[in-house]
Amino acid sequence: MKKTLIALAIGAAVGGNAQAEAASFDVGFKVQKFLNDFSYKIFGFAKPVGASETVSVPRVNGQTTTDLLKLAKGLKAEIVTRNAGNSSDMLAFWPNDIKPTHVITCIESGNTQIGVYPSGQPKLIPSVQRTDLATGEVSTILRGMIGCDGIRRTPWGTIVATEEVDDGGLYEILNPLTTSELTLVSRGASDVIDSNGAAVAPGQVAFRGALGKLAWEGLDLTKSGVVYYGDEERPGSAGADADGGSIFKYVPDVSKLGNGAAIANLDQSPLVQGSVYAYQASCQARTSSSFPQFGQGCEIGEGAWVKVDTNALRVSANERGATGFYRPEDLHFDINYKGLGAKFCWTDTGNAGAQNYGEVVCITDTLPEGTGEKISKDLTYLADSNQEKGFAVAAANRVLEGDTDLNQPDNLAFQPVTGNMYVIEDNPFGDIWACLADGKDRDIKTDGCVKVLSVRDGSAEPTGFAFTGDGKTAYFYIQHSADAACTSGTDCAVSDDYATDDLIKVTGFNTRPNR
Repeated sequence: MKKTLIALAIGAAVGGNAQAEAASFDVGFKVQKFLNDFSYKIFGFAKPVGASETVSVPRVNGQTTTDLLKLAKGLKAEIVTRNAGNSSDMLAFWPNDIKPTHVITCIESGNTQIGVYPSGQPKLIPSVQRTDLATGEVSTILRGMIGCDGIRRTPWGTIVATEEVDDGGLYEILNPLTTSELTLVSRGASDVIDSNGAAVAPGQVAFRGALGKLAWEGLDLTKSGVVYYGDEERPGSAGADADGGSIFKYVPDVSKLGNGAAIANLDQSPLVQGSVYAYQASCQARTSSSFPQFGQGCEIGEGAWVKVDTNALRVSANERGATGFYRPEDLHFDINYKGLGAKFCWTDTGNAGAQNYGEVVCITDTLPEGTGEKISKDLTYLADSNQEKGFAVAAANRVLEGDTDLNQPDNLAFQPVTGNMYVIEDNPFGDIWACLADGKDRDIKTDGCVKVLSVRDGSAEPTGFAFTGDGKTAYFYIQHSADAACTSGTDCAVSDDYATDDLIKVTGFNTRPNR
């Protein structure tokens, strides 16, 4: 069906005004126009958004979604709540993606005092919140983190939340619907207190030092407990010729086995203890006597997993030749992948002002846990005894390169059923794009993207975009709007002593487009 539609579209374009078109027949432009004209048959929604807004619509009382964003025709949006904490970022559905009752959310902010509990105990900025999707009620689970950004529901029924600061950590939370108003005694530890300042018995929150400290954002977890994650670091920011952020893999000492049931206590988590490796792209094939051969210029292709020191991940990765990228951000498994192991993709934000428009890169890792370790050139690597040279090998390739309109990609989501990839920009007037999976053509990149929505507030950006399990509904935040007009008594005013953001629900996606 897709080939037929393309033929019809190009035929119509040429035949409509043959002489004019023949003088300037731009195939790329025609394909781009085709994607927009036939978006319902291809993507499942009609008439994508055109140009982004240029005149800012400030956040004020009583707004509707039409005030807040431009939306592709055929989709509908509604405000779930305007009381989410300011700088709400990524979200995780609870208890599952199919029929979620709540979203659990990271608040990407500091840990300064904003108020006082009735007991007299200082109240800090929220770090992790939950929102009841039926009522819009927002409750705080945990305070005391800095820059909470990456968050996931684990396959064993807990929540992991991470910090996007240089010494950021990962915290695992048990029972996120009943755990409320806890505060970390200090970052990088598991001790928490309640709103009265009383110590809480261990077991509700655990700092996972085995995964190390870095500027966390994107991550995803296998059922066995392997964790893939990135360091949100810009090349050169740590000193002259310093690499950008690496992609890491945590392999647990004890894998999570069994029937997939939720764990009863945090001691049963596979995140208690393990080893960490960083991806090291090689300029030689896995069969070469020189493999792995690494250095500047090697960013994609086959590579190995070099072991790094969890006490100094960033420094260790740089010293041991791990590949650096430009601010790796959100990361998710590619639901289209049906092969061995896992395939995950992440966004490298780049800097549009420097004409570095960002990208999406994917790694296929056929043996996530490996088979022990091996030594090569004084470095320790994850091993695969089935490979000719004994290295556990993964392959990286770019699937999307940004441009002057689609740029600085930050968040990422794969739509269930269709497998389409949704890319969310880190920009004022930020856009969300729907991108096709790679088809049967010669290249290995997305077959094309169209714009789904655009935020109309120049002080804000879209973030945390995620689909429910049927692929027909999505949720996201309009993050960190300037709230000067949201005074006391308005629907966007301060809530729980803290400024607020909007959680948006989008429906109307057709997951069975006629392709």
